[in-house]
Amino acid sequence: MNAADTAFVLICSALVMFMTPGLGLFYGGMVRSKNVLATIMQSFILVGLVSVLWAVAGYTLAFGKDIGGVIGNLDFLFLNNVGMEAGPYSNTIPHLAFMIFQCMFAVITPALITGAFAERMKFGGFLVFSTLWIFLVYAPMAHWVWGKGWMAEMGALDFAGGAVVHMSSAAAALAATVVLGKRKGYGRMPFIPHNLPMTVLGAAILWFGWFGFNAGSALAADGFAANAFVTTHLAAAAAALSWIFMEWRHSGKATTLGAASGAVAGLVAITPGAGFVTPMPAIVIGLVGGALCFGGVLLKGRLGYDDSLDVVGVHGVGGTWGAIATGLFASINKAQGLFYGNPSQLWIQLASVAATWAFCFTASLILFKLVDATIGLRASADEEDRGLDLSQHNETGYQA
Repeated sequence: MNAADTAFVLICSALVMFMTPGLGLFYGGMVRSKNVLATIMQSFILVGLVSVLWAVAGYTLAFGKDIGGVIGNLDFLFLNNVGMEAGPYSNTIPHLAFMIFQCMFAVITPALITGAFAERMKFGGFLVFSTLWIFLVYAPMAHWVWGKGWMAEMGALDFAGGAVVHMSSAAAALAATVVLGKRKGYGRMPFIPHNLPMTVLGAAILWFGWFGFNAGSALAADGFAANAFVTTHLAAAAAALSWIFMEWRHSGKATTLGAASGAVAGLVAITPGAGFVTPMPAIVIGLVGGALCFGGVLLKGRLGYDDSLDVVGVHGVGGTWGAIATGLFASINKAQGLFYGNPSQLWIQLASVAATWAFCFTASLILFKLVDATIGLRASADEEDRGLDLSQHNETGYQA
């Protein structure tokens, strides 16, 4: 084992953990003040809930020995056989280091979904859905792509989670809008972010943590990690610029929220290819990603669904574009895309995108309907009027 690699992965694990409370601030600033604590709570409590679920059974389902390309076996149940020795996915870091790094990815993914149903889901229903989703949607996706499952065998490229994290959460977010419907008053009254400085702080934490998210996926302190670090930063920077440019042309003003959203869109877009593309293509991926995600956010108004905080527009559109762009621009780390002489990679990427959306949307829709039919998902009209801070948690974010 290698001490530098181990230290690097542990530091990156901490960075990724920091992203989830950062996401809570990012989302929390965009909701109305009566829902700020409930929104932050949904992200924060997942650090606790998913970490325990991952240690008990999630990790083994995702990274246990492959069963038919579909799911992992139970060799690592309750972290059995997961110790200080090197594991099956890296021979330079302890197995525990790999496990905890992957745990932080599992933590943030259902937290991303919460942006779609912000301001209208009961806390109990949210906890039950998140538990089922980790075992029945996230773990299979992680196994298919990173746990030597069928997508990995097919040759799909997903360096740090375009499919596993972003498309999966966006597909679930879209399913949530179908089952829960629109917020009370949606389309008839303004839903204005109550604290944009909080949102910008959250975006900055996400940008900071994303270096651990992407560079850490190299699982070693090496050149590929350095490349992923640089491509991550450049894509985010380019997307922030392209988003506000599109916004400027559309409405005549560039907004702070647009800059923050654009940066996150670029981070999403580069995630699948961060370790497979070089810096100049990363700028292109970011520029296109920022523009596409801006359009994706506008599209929800035309289609009429209430994705409260634009999970589908940013993570769905950005993750999909990033996966396709990886099939175009991949040129390093034993990967070549269409522009580097391997057109078949693009078709593989397209197939993985279609499979991810189909599975994650369908499975999430079933889980939402199941939870709704048993304990219920939607807060009552009165609870929604009072705000989820009071109705779900008996507290308020701000004192008069």
